[in-house]
Amino acid sequence: MKKSNEKQKSNEQIAIKASLITIAWDIFLTIFKMIVGILGGFVAVVADAVHSLADMLTTIIVMIGVKLANKKADKDHPYGHERFECVAAIILSFILFVTGAGIGWSGIQEITTTHYGEHSMTFGFLALMASVATIIIKEAMYWYKRAAAKKINSSALMADAWHHRIDALTSIGSFIGVLGVILGFDIFDPIAAIVISLFIMKTSIDIFRETIGKMTDRACDEETENQMREVILKQEEVCEIDMLKTRLFGDRIYVDVEIAVDSNLILHEAHKIAHSVHDSIESEFEKVKHCSVYVNPTEKPDKKKRA
Repeated sequence: MKKSNEKQKSNEQIAIKASLITIAWDIFLTIFKMIVGILGGFVAVVADAVHSLADMLTTIIVMIGVKLANKKADKDHPYGHERFECVAAIILSFILFVTGAGIGWSGIQEITTTHYGEHSMTFGFLALMASVATIIIKEAMYWYKRAAAKKINSSALMADAWHHRIDALTSIGSFIGVLGVILGFDIFDPIAAIVISLFIMKTSIDIFRETIGKMTDRACDEETENQMREVILKQEEVCEIDMLKTRLFGDRIYVDVEIAVDSNLILHEAHKIAHSVHDSIESEFEKVKHCSVYVNPTEKPDKKKRA
Protein backbone atom coordinates (compact mmCIF):
# COMPACT_ATOMS: atom_id res chain seq x y z
CA MET A 1 0.00 0.00 0.00
CA LYS A 2 2.82 2.39 0.90
CA LYS A 3 4.56 1.65 -2.39
CA SER A 4 1.32 2.32 -4.28
CA ASN A 5 0.81 5.66 -2.50
CA GLU A 6 4.39 6.71 -3.27
CA LYS A 7 3.86 5.84 -6.93
CA GLN A 8 0.64 7.84 -7.08
CA LYS A 9 2.40 10.83 -5.53
CA SER A 10 5.26 10.52 -8.01
CA ASN A 11 2.81 10.32 -10.95
CA GLU A 12 1.00 13.38 -9.70
CA GLN A 13 4.27 15.34 -9.48
CA ILE A 14 5.22 14.33 -13.03
CA ALA A 15 1.81 15.42 -14.37
CA ILE A 16 1.90 18.76 -12.53
CA LYS A 17 5.44 19.53 -13.69
CA ALA A 18 4.60 18.76 -17.32
CA SER A 19 1.43 20.84 -17.10
CA LEU A 20 3.09 23.88 -15.50
CA ILE A 21 5.80 23.97 -18.17
CA THR A 22 3.25 23.85 -21.01
CA ILE A 23 1.04 26.45 -19.30
CA ALA A 24 3.98 28.89 -19.21
CA TRP A 25 4.56 28.44 -22.96
CA ASP A 26 0.83 28.77 -23.71
CA ILE A 27 0.70 32.09 -21.85
CA PHE A 28 3.58 33.37 -23.98
CA LEU A 29 2.07 32.15 -27.26
CA THR A 30 -1.42 33.45 -26.44
CA ILE A 31 -0.22 36.97 -25.64
CA PHE A 32 2.17 37.12 -28.60
CA LYS A 33 -0.37 35.87 -31.18
CA MET A 34 -3.27 37.89 -29.78
CA ILE A 35 -1.32 41.16 -30.00
CA VAL A 36 0.00 40.45 -33.50
CA GLY A 37 -3.36 39.12 -34.75
CA ILE A 38 -5.42 42.06 -33.47
CA LEU A 39 -2.99 44.80 -34.50
CA GLY A 40 -2.37 43.16 -37.88
CA GLY A 41 -6.02 42.26 -38.52
CA PHE A 42 -5.32 38.56 -39.04
CA VAL A 43 -8.37 36.47 -38.06
CA ALA A 44 -6.47 33.18 -38.37
CA VAL A 45 -3.77 34.36 -35.97
CA VAL A 46 -6.38 35.55 -33.45
CA ALA A 47 -8.10 32.15 -33.79
CA ASP A 48 -4.76 30.45 -33.16
CA ALA A 49 -4.28 32.64 -30.08
CA VAL A 50 -7.70 31.62 -28.76
CA HIS A 51 -6.73 28.01 -29.35
CA SER A 52 -3.58 28.48 -27.26
CA LEU A 53 -5.71 30.10 -24.54
CA ALA A 54 -8.00 27.07 -24.64
CA ASP A 55 -4.88 24.87 -24.34
CA MET A 56 -3.91 26.69 -21.17
CA LEU A 57 -7.38 26.41 -19.62
CA THR A 58 -7.74 22.73 -20.48
CA THR A 59 -4.29 21.96 -19.10
CA ILE A 60 -5.43 23.47 -15.80
CA ILE A 61 -8.51 21.23 -15.93
CA VAL A 62 -6.27 18.22 -16.58
CA MET A 63 -4.12 19.13 -13.56
CA ILE A 64 -7.22 19.22 -11.38
CA GLY A 65 -8.43 15.91 -12.82
CA VAL A 66 -5.09 14.15 -12.20
CA LYS A 67 -4.99 15.56 -8.65
CA LEU A 68 -8.46 14.22 -7.87
CA ALA A 69 -7.83 10.88 -9.61
CA ASN A 70 -4.84 10.18 -7.35
CA LYS A 71 -6.79 10.69 -4.13
CA LYS A 72 -6.94 7.68 -1.85
CA ALA A 73 -10.07 5.55 -1.74
CA ASP A 74 -12.49 6.65 0.97
CA LYS A 75 -15.89 5.67 2.41
CA ASP A 76 -17.83 7.41 -0.38
CA HIS A 77 -15.47 6.19 -3.13
CA PRO A 78 -14.24 2.74 -2.01
CA TYR A 79 -12.99 1.91 -5.52
CA GLY A 80 -10.91 5.07 -5.81
CA HIS A 81 -11.24 8.31 -7.76
CA GLU A 82 -9.74 7.38 -11.16
CA ARG A 83 -12.85 8.42 -13.07
CA PHE A 84 -12.40 12.03 -12.00
CA GLU A 85 -9.67 12.14 -14.64
CA CYS A 86 -12.24 11.06 -17.22
CA VAL A 87 -14.54 13.86 -16.04
CA ALA A 88 -11.70 16.32 -16.63
CA ALA A 89 -11.19 14.95 -20.14
CA ILE A 90 -14.92 15.30 -20.93
CA ILE A 91 -14.95 18.93 -19.74
CA LEU A 92 -11.85 19.49 -21.89
CA SER A 93 -13.63 18.08 -24.96
CA PHE A 94 -16.63 20.41 -24.49
CA ILE A 95 -14.40 23.48 -24.14
CA LEU A 96 -12.54 22.50 -27.30
CA PHE A 97 -15.74 21.98 -29.29
CA VAL A 98 -17.26 25.33 -28.28
CA THR A 99 -13.96 27.09 -29.00
CA GLY A 100 -13.70 25.49 -32.43
CA ALA A 101 -17.32 26.28 -33.32
CA GLY A 102 -16.86 29.94 -32.34
CA ILE A 103 -13.72 30.29 -34.44
CA GLY A 104 -15.38 28.63 -37.44
CA TRP A 105 -18.46 30.88 -37.20
CA SER A 106 -16.26 34.00 -37.16
CA GLY A 107 -14.48 32.81 -40.31
CA ILE A 108 -17.78 32.04 -42.08
CA GLN A 109 -19.19 35.46 -41.19
CA GLU A 110 -16.13 37.20 -42.59
CA ILE A 111 -16.36 35.28 -45.88
CA THR A 112 -20.12 35.82 -46.31
CA THR A 113 -19.77 39.57 -45.78
CA THR A 114 -17.12 39.59 -48.54
CA HIS A 115 -15.15 41.94 -46.34
CA TYR A 116 -11.96 40.31 -45.22
CA GLY A 117 -10.80 43.06 -42.93
CA GLU A 118 -7.82 45.36 -43.17
CA HIS A 119 -4.44 43.77 -42.76
CA SER A 120 -1.29 45.54 -41.63
CA MET A 121 1.72 44.29 -43.55
CA THR A 122 3.88 45.73 -40.79
CA PHE A 123 2.65 42.88 -38.63
CA GLY A 124 2.50 40.37 -41.49
CA PHE A 125 5.98 38.98 -40.95
CA LEU A 126 5.51 39.02 -37.18
CA ALA A 127 2.36 36.97 -37.74
CA LEU A 128 4.35 34.48 -39.81
CA MET A 129 6.95 34.30 -37.04
CA ALA A 130 4.19 33.70 -34.48
CA SER A 131 2.83 30.79 -36.53
CA VAL A 132 6.26 29.21 -37.04
CA ALA A 133 7.10 29.63 -33.35
CA THR A 134 3.81 27.96 -32.40
CA ILE A 135 4.44 25.01 -34.72
CA ILE A 136 7.90 24.38 -33.23
CA ILE A 137 6.99 24.98 -29.58
CA LYS A 138 3.72 23.04 -29.72
CA GLU A 139 5.33 20.03 -31.38
CA ALA A 140 8.00 20.02 -28.66
CA MET A 141 5.28 20.29 -26.00
CA TYR A 142 3.45 17.36 -27.58
CA TRP A 143 6.46 15.03 -27.34
CA TYR A 144 7.30 16.20 -23.83
CA LYS A 145 3.79 15.73 -22.45
CA ARG A 146 3.28 12.48 -24.42
CA ALA A 147 6.35 10.99 -22.70
CA ALA A 148 5.01 12.07 -19.30
CA ALA A 149 1.54 10.63 -20.08
CA LYS A 150 2.98 7.26 -21.15
CA LYS A 151 5.16 7.15 -18.04
CA ILE A 152 2.21 7.53 -15.65
CA ASN A 153 -0.49 5.97 -17.91
CA SER A 154 -2.68 9.08 -17.88
CA SER A 155 -5.42 9.40 -20.52
CA ALA A 156 -6.18 13.01 -19.58
CA LEU A 157 -2.51 13.96 -19.91
CA MET A 158 -2.27 12.09 -23.22
CA ALA A 159 -5.40 13.89 -24.48
CA ASP A 160 -3.76 17.18 -23.54
CA ALA A 161 -0.59 16.12 -25.36
CA TRP A 162 -2.60 15.48 -28.54
CA HIS A 163 -4.17 18.87 -28.06
CA HIS A 164 -0.69 20.37 -28.41
CA ARG A 165 -0.06 18.32 -31.57
CA ILE A 166 -3.34 19.57 -33.08
CA ASP A 167 -2.38 23.13 -32.16
CA ALA A 168 0.89 22.66 -34.05
CA LEU A 169 -1.03 21.39 -37.09
CA THR A 170 -3.60 24.18 -36.95
CA SER A 171 -0.80 26.73 -36.78
CA ILE A 172 0.23 25.49 -40.21
CA GLY A 173 -3.20 26.68 -41.36
CA SER A 174 -2.58 30.01 -39.65
CA PHE A 175 0.77 30.28 -41.44
CA ILE A 176 -0.88 29.61 -44.83
CA GLY A 177 -3.60 32.17 -44.10
CA VAL A 178 -1.09 34.89 -43.22
CA LEU A 179 1.13 34.02 -46.19
CA GLY A 180 -1.89 34.22 -48.49
CA VAL A 181 -2.69 37.73 -47.22
CA ILE A 182 0.91 38.84 -47.77
CA LEU A 183 0.70 37.51 -51.34
CA GLY A 184 -2.56 39.39 -51.93
CA PHE A 185 -5.12 36.64 -51.29
CA ASP A 186 -7.04 38.06 -48.32
CA ILE A 187 -9.67 35.30 -48.37
CA PHE A 188 -7.00 32.83 -47.20
CA ASP A 189 -7.21 34.35 -43.72
CA PRO A 190 -10.86 33.43 -42.86
CA ILE A 191 -10.53 30.12 -44.73
CA ALA A 192 -7.56 29.23 -42.52
CA ALA A 193 -9.63 30.15 -39.45
CA ILE A 194 -12.40 27.75 -40.55
CA VAL A 195 -9.91 24.93 -41.18
CA ILE A 196 -8.45 25.48 -37.71
CA SER A 197 -11.94 25.30 -36.21
CA LEU A 198 -12.61 21.94 -37.90
CA PHE A 199 -9.38 20.51 -36.48
CA ILE A 200 -10.33 21.69 -33.00
CA MET A 201 -13.84 20.22 -33.16
CA LYS A 202 -12.61 16.86 -34.51
CA THR A 203 -10.11 16.65 -31.65
CA SER A 204 -12.84 17.37 -29.11
CA ILE A 205 -15.07 14.62 -30.53
CA ASP A 206 -12.22 12.07 -30.49
CA ILE A 207 -11.38 12.87 -26.86
CA PHE A 208 -15.05 12.63 -25.87
CA ARG A 209 -15.60 9.26 -27.57
CA GLU A 210 -12.47 7.71 -26.03
CA THR A 211 -13.31 9.00 -22.56
CA ILE A 212 -16.93 7.82 -22.67
CA GLY A 213 -15.62 4.31 -23.37
CA LYS A 214 -13.67 4.45 -20.13
CA MET A 215 -16.68 5.74 -18.22
CA THR A 216 -19.00 2.94 -19.34
CA ASP A 217 -17.03 -0.16 -18.28
CA ARG A 218 -15.81 -0.99 -21.77
CA ALA A 219 -13.60 -4.07 -21.99
CA CYS A 220 -9.91 -3.54 -22.67
CA ASP A 221 -8.53 -4.44 -26.10
CA GLU A 222 -8.47 -8.04 -27.37
CA GLU A 223 -4.67 -8.18 -27.51
CA THR A 224 -4.39 -7.37 -23.80
CA GLU A 225 -6.99 -9.99 -22.91
CA ASN A 226 -5.12 -12.62 -24.96
CA GLN A 227 -1.90 -11.74 -23.14
CA MET A 228 -3.73 -12.18 -19.83
CA ARG A 229 -4.93 -15.63 -20.90
CA GLU A 230 -1.34 -16.64 -21.70
CA VAL A 231 -0.14 -15.47 -18.28
CA ILE A 232 -2.96 -17.32 -16.49
CA LEU A 233 -2.41 -20.60 -18.35
CA LYS A 234 1.29 -20.52 -17.49
CA GLN A 235 0.39 -20.98 -13.82
CA GLU A 236 0.81 -24.50 -12.47
CA GLU A 237 -2.36 -26.55 -12.00
CA VAL A 238 -4.58 -24.19 -14.03
CA CYS A 239 -6.43 -26.55 -16.35
CA GLU A 240 -8.45 -24.03 -18.32
CA ILE A 241 -10.03 -20.61 -18.24
CA ASP A 242 -13.81 -20.77 -17.86
CA MET A 243 -14.33 -17.02 -18.03
CA LEU A 244 -12.29 -13.84 -18.38
CA LYS A 245 -13.85 -10.38 -18.13
CA THR A 246 -12.14 -7.00 -18.08
CA ARG A 247 -13.46 -3.48 -17.66
CA LEU A 248 -11.82 -0.09 -17.88
CA PHE A 249 -12.10 2.11 -14.82
CA GLY A 250 -10.60 5.45 -15.84
CA ASP A 251 -7.04 4.51 -16.81
CA ARG A 252 -7.07 1.33 -14.72
CA ILE A 253 -8.37 -2.18 -15.43
CA TYR A 254 -10.47 -4.52 -13.31
CA VAL A 255 -10.19 -8.24 -14.11
CA ASP A 256 -12.58 -11.07 -13.22
CA VAL A 257 -11.42 -14.56 -14.09
CA GLU A 258 -12.76 -18.07 -13.44
CA ILE A 259 -10.22 -20.87 -13.64
CA ALA A 260 -10.75 -24.63 -13.62
CA VAL A 261 -8.53 -26.79 -11.41
CA ASP A 262 -8.40 -30.47 -10.49
CA SER A 263 -11.45 -31.26 -8.36
CA ASN A 264 -9.31 -33.56 -6.18
CA LEU A 265 -7.24 -30.65 -4.82
CA ILE A 266 -7.85 -29.59 -1.24
CA LEU A 267 -9.11 -26.05 -0.50
CA HIS A 268 -5.70 -24.81 0.60
CA GLU A 269 -4.09 -25.89 -2.68
CA ALA A 270 -6.88 -24.37 -4.81
CA HIS A 271 -6.57 -21.10 -2.92
CA LYS A 272 -2.82 -21.07 -3.52
CA ILE A 273 -3.36 -21.46 -7.27
CA ALA A 274 -5.92 -18.64 -7.32
CA HIS A 275 -3.51 -16.42 -5.40
CA SER A 276 -0.77 -17.21 -7.91
CA VAL A 277 -3.03 -16.18 -10.81
CA HIS A 278 -4.03 -12.99 -8.97
CA ASP A 279 -0.40 -11.99 -8.30
CA SER A 280 0.77 -12.81 -11.82
CA ILE A 281 -1.91 -10.65 -13.45
CA GLU A 282 -1.37 -7.66 -11.16
CA SER A 283 2.42 -7.83 -11.54
CA GLU A 284 2.48 -8.38 -15.32
CA PHE A 285 -0.08 -5.70 -16.18
CA GLU A 286 0.66 -2.34 -14.58
CA LYS A 287 -2.76 -0.88 -15.37
CA VAL A 288 -4.63 -3.64 -13.52
CA LYS A 289 -5.99 -2.20 -10.30
CA HIS A 290 -7.53 -5.43 -9.04
CA CYS A 291 -7.92 -9.01 -10.20
CA SER A 292 -10.62 -11.29 -8.76
CA VAL A 293 -10.05 -15.02 -9.25
CA TYR A 294 -12.75 -17.69 -8.84
CA VAL A 295 -11.98 -21.40 -8.81
CA ASN A 296 -14.15 -24.09 -10.45
CA PRO A 297 -13.52 -27.85 -10.14
CA THR A 298 -12.93 -29.93 -13.24
CA GLU A 299 -12.66 -33.66 -13.88
CA LYS A 300 -10.25 -33.13 -16.80
CA PRO A 301 -7.05 -31.71 -15.31
CA ASP A 302 -5.00 -32.78 -18.32
CA LYS A 303 -6.69 -30.41 -20.76
CA LYS A 304 -6.17 -26.70 -21.16
CA LYS A 305 -8.28 -24.30 -23.15
CA ARG A 306 -5.93 -21.98 -24.98
CA ALA A 307 -8.52 -19.85 -26.80
